[in-house]
Amino acid sequence: MMLISRIMFSVAFLSVFLLICKEVSGVSHPSQYSTVKFNEGFNNLWGPQHETVSQDQSQITIWLDRQSGSGFKSLRAYKSGYFSAAIKLQPGYTAGTNTAFYLSNNQVHPDGHDEVDIEFLGTIPGRPYTLQTNIYVNSGNGGNGRIVTGREQQIHLWFDPTQDFHRYSILWTPSRIVFLVDNTPIRKYIRTSSSTFPARPMWVYGSIWDASSWATENGKYKVDYRYEPFVAKYKDFVLIDCSDNKASACYGRG
Repeated sequence: MMLISRIMFSVAFLSVFLLICKEVSGVSHPSQYSTVKFNEGFNNLWGPQHETVSQDQSQITIWLDRQSGSGFKSLRAYKSGYFSAAIKLQPGYTAGTNTAFYLSNNQVHPDGHDEVDIEFLGTIPGRPYTLQTNIYVNSGNGGNGRIVTGREQQIHLWFDPTQDFHRYSILWTPSRIVFLVDNTPIRKYIRTSSSTFPARPMWVYGSIWDASSWATENGKYKVDYRYEPFVAKYKDFVLIDCSDNKASACYGRG
């Protein structure tokens, strides 16, 4: 009976997985996309002394220490698109750190911004990183005008993200948002109302910063700067515009 139950669970899980994959089956493998050199798509936003860019501009390394973290931002905003990077995280004690790849317009709309996040929440040795996805619409600072939409879904990855680079992607079309890991969809958010779906242009960001107050087990474990620097590596960026007359670049992929 236990064996039959396990088989039935496996079949059910596979059916759900294949259904999700079918719905985003148009998402081609990222190797088919042209990658963007860092200086062609991004520049530093903060903490310039805490980043290094490879000579060929294919990779950026950013780090957090007791002086500062670091972040970068795309050169332009997008109304929708496919945004992707291969990322490698640091092993060992990383509790309290937040390494992110995300979309936002908070600098333009500080009192009511939109945001779509992939965040890696640091951990302690022997426990896995947590990958957290967020979707915010009209999210104000200090609770002003705040609408929280699809906030904070968390998973543990099926691999060790510190051992090698893996690809993390956000597909944002006018009708849905899909988060993917190594081209496997892990979350899909469908537009059901204009008030709960981001429509204003957003920029693409990457960052590492101290989120000790909440990142690891709701703040139980803090950043311990005896283990600094905390390093994150990003490479092979993909930035595809899906808006307006360029919509055909992504229609059918999500």
